[in-house]
Amino acid sequence: MIIIMKAGSSPDQVKTITDHLEGLGYIIHKSEGVERTIIGAVGAPNLDKTEAAEQLRAYDWVEEVIFVSRPYKFVAKEYKPERTVIDVRGIKIGGTAVAVMAGPCTVESEEQVMKTAEAVSRAGARFLRGGAYKPSTSPYSFHGLGEPGLDILQTAASQFDMRVVTEVMDVRKVEIVAAKSDVLQIGTRNMQNYDLLREVGQAKVPVMLKRGMSAKYEEWLLAAEYIATHGNPNIILCERGIRTFETYTRNTLDLAAVPVLRGLTHLPVVIDPSHGTGRRELVGPMCLAAVAAGADGIMVEVHPNPDHAVKDGAQSVTLEQFASFTPQVAAVARAVGRSL
Repeated sequence: MIIIMKAGSSPDQVKTITDHLEGLGYIIHKSEGVERTIIGAVGAPNLDKTEAAEQLRAYDWVEEVIFVSRPYKFVAKEYKPERTVIDVRGIKIGGTAVAVMAGPCTVESEEQVMKTAEAVSRAGARFLRGGAYKPSTSPYSFHGLGEPGLDILQTAASQFDMRVVTEVMDVRKVEIVAAKSDVLQIGTRNMQNYDLLREVGQAKVPVMLKRGMSAKYEEWLLAAEYIATHGNPNIILCERGIRTFETYTRNTLDLAAVPVLRGLTHLPVVIDPSHGTGRRELVGPMCLAAVAAGADGIMVEVHPNPDHAVKDGAQSVTLEQFASFTPQVAAVARAVGRSL
């Protein structure tokens, strides 16, 4: 259930309610807004929730008690009606500005990352994305440079005042990756790796949770709930395409996810058109469509020489292509009342 405190409720009054709920056996999460505090309470399966709600409504400083019927609670819009804005060392995701994330699929060398970071930052990107650890379907494929790759990303981002977005694949690597990046990316193959979700939930770094390639919205949001219930509310949802019967594109990019999720959750939503389509000529148009649909950010794979990329060259745009379509993306953002 969700307990909405009256505007101006004191910390002592909030504590009275949380103590009451914990005494009943509930697990508590608080969302403190500018004017009022919202308390989420889950658990206590054997409790008469109707009676508990009546007890809570008896307090003068409780405005309303709401039951949440959805299986996910803390990422639900009912828990936090206002949109979540995540501050990543001074750069916000989920506000009026559309976040632009760009960089190579895979960190190959310092020269490659530096050249890319310089170009995409000049074109307007504030986040440098890149894979130091890479999941691959084949065990014989390139799996990334590992920690040296993290160092390259960190150095490039520092030089061009960007923030690092990179994937973490293993619970044993969370601490290392969190120390050298600004956003921890959970890839599609790990969306339901619950041990990993719990681990990043205990990290202090924002998490970007990519949709599983066959995941329903509810499954995706339940995965986000794992992160939230383990202490990390700074979650970004990333639509990266789902697997369908169509083979022309690598995946089917589900742009309907943006308005659907805006109705279901308070979390910001980012679109990845590179994985979503697998074709570089479609990346620019899908960026425009994503911003028009209300996406809070776009994440684009950019490479100085995509035809010679170690991985995913077909879906990576050139530096020149990225620079050419970002002004169009900015124009669409302005048309829907936002900035880039």
